[in-house]
Amino acid sequence: MIAAFKDAFSQIPQQDWDHLNTSTNPFLTYEFFEALETSKSASIDKGWQPHHLTIKSDDKIAAILPLYLKSHSWGEFVFDWDWANAYEQHGLAYYPKLVSTIAFTPVSSEKLISKTLTHSDIMSPLSEYCTKHDIASWHLLFCPKIADTPDNVYERNTVQFHWFNKGYSSFEQYLSTFTARKRKNTRKERESIKKQNITIRQYSGDQITQQVLEFFYLTYQLTYLKRQHTPHLSFAFFERIFKALPNNVLLIVASHADKDVACALFFHDDKQLYGRYWGTTEQFNYLHFELCYYQGIEFCIKHNLQSFNPGTQGEHKIQRGFEPVLTYSYHWVKHSAFKQAIKDFCKREQQHMLTYIQRCRLALPFKENQESNHVQRDL
Repeated sequence: MIAAFKDAFSQIPQQDWDHLNTSTNPFLTYEFFEALETSKSASIDKGWQPHHLTIKSDDKIAAILPLYLKSHSWGEFVFDWDWANAYEQHGLAYYPKLVSTIAFTPVSSEKLISKTLTHSDIMSPLSEYCTKHDIASWHLLFCPKIADTPDNVYERNTVQFHWFNKGYSSFEQYLSTFTARKRKNTRKERESIKKQNITIRQYSGDQITQQVLEFFYLTYQLTYLKRQHTPHLSFAFFERIFKALPNNVLLIVASHADKDVACALFFHDDKQLYGRYWGTTEQFNYLHFELCYYQGIEFCIKHNLQSFNPGTQGEHKIQRGFEPVLTYSYHWVKHSAFKQAIKDFCKREQQHMLTYIQRCRLALPFKENQESNHVQRDL
């Protein structure tokens, strides 16, 4: 087998990617990766230097691993700032590091695109490559759980909150699984949208006009600017991806007094809905919950989607029926003096996440969950 690194996604033939990629996940499409780089959203100037791995066998590409040489840790959502600070305090360089992920997209998926090789197969070669080229570490983010890893590769977990479709025929049927108090609270939130005279529209495919796109990008920018951050993704990225993947994009727009005031962006495939970005020009009670969660749940029920991943973090999702799930990432560091400390950190973090996920499950709004809690207390 022959390994080669590509400094642009366009150097990987699309027919090879499409042949190896069996996923319907919109973030794993060739068009998504290419749009990130073509729009300069993921570029060396932004600290995302493309360094994609291709592996050839019998003169054919047998595996592709999207990789970036990172000069910072922004846009990853598996936080290692403390590791970087520890390196700096000891006068050592933490960057560049080699990261396999979908830029700015904390969605679990296969990262190694192959029909013959597994994530485990490329871990030792990645470590050897980093050692040879003086790269301090490699990181495989938001991938499936990997059972067979080398001893010097450490697993990290984060917790996300996902909604699961259990054959619901309507939102009201879904609400019927809630306790009376939680059901009342949810109805109150949704009814307040009507009382505030807010109307909601959905756009997909060729319904997304230039005007709708421009309003979405305004709200996207405002979300970052309110936190004094620079938006990660350029207007050119969204313009390109909406045209490339029209059947995978959903925009939900809220209006008040005939004026658009908020927008939420989702992607979807035939199984799952993915909430990505939201923003608003004015503040309204419960509008975030309506656009980002309740509208998404209704879309899943209507289109028989199995699950809904609304994005990272947010314990407020629990009382609206989003269940905690573990995500998995894998990490290797070259410097021997940090190996044991990072290994211990990962083990402590894993135990914390397992405890946290159990606490989150106890807070779910479902009737059966409350009954289970009573049983546990009785025991």
